Amino acid sequence: MQPTNRGPTANRLLAALPGKNLEHLLANCEPIDLIFADILCVPGDRIEHVYFPTDSFISLVAPIDGYAGLEVGMIGNEGMFGVGLLLGVDVSPMHALVQGAGPALRMNAKRFRHELEDSPALHRGLNRYLYVLMSQLAQTAACTRFHVVEARLARWLLMTSDRARSDEFYLTQDFLSHMLGVRRVGVTKAARSLQKRKLISYSRGAITILDRSGLEAAACGCYLADKKTYDRILGQ
Repeated sequence: MQPTNRGPTANRLLAALPGKNLEHLLANCEPIDLIFADILCVPGDRIEHVYFPTDSFISLVAPIDGYAGLEVGMIGNEGMFGVGLLLGVDVSPMHALVQGAGPALRMNAKRFRHELEDSPALHRGLNRYLYVLMSQLAQTAACTRFHVVEARLARWLLMTSDRARSDEFYLTQDFLSHMLGVRRVGVTKAARSLQKRKLISYSRGAITILDRSGLEAAACGCYLADKKTYDRILGQ
């Protein structure tokens, strides 16, 4: 991870803080670049740092049978990784994997605890974000159980696009298979269907969303449910 100096207040959680609180918190953060596929934490690791993505995003992957995994959450510039520290828990229950490379802010976990004690505004904002994240995890669990792969893939591509802030990004079929918890052939079939409907183009991992409104219609209702929860609880 290399230093960067881009957009510290691009993180929406931080941007919502009062000026003095924000200034104090930023003084104790270090700007970094997150690298695609880097693992920030594995289950059982002690959380040494919290991360506020500004133009990057992180996948939360739940372990299954000790070796496989399923993505259950995604953190972009709307949130942070390490929110469990808010509850006094400093051990990660999941893999935290960089899914979208780019800049973020990082803070030492000990320093972050002090910030929580000194800033009621930060504490209140993160309490609300924790609710949003828990809702996302629950929504994903229900989505995985009840919705077909094509609708789940459409939802996942929209979530990725929101956090990448672009309609173009790169994802291999192996990575998509891992994230969705299905075999590669299932991802291939779902992606071909979306391509046939001219909603996306997909070639050698390069994905372009061609028709966003059409892709939203193809996605399950979980995508809009997540957005409504965020807007209701944290929207400004």
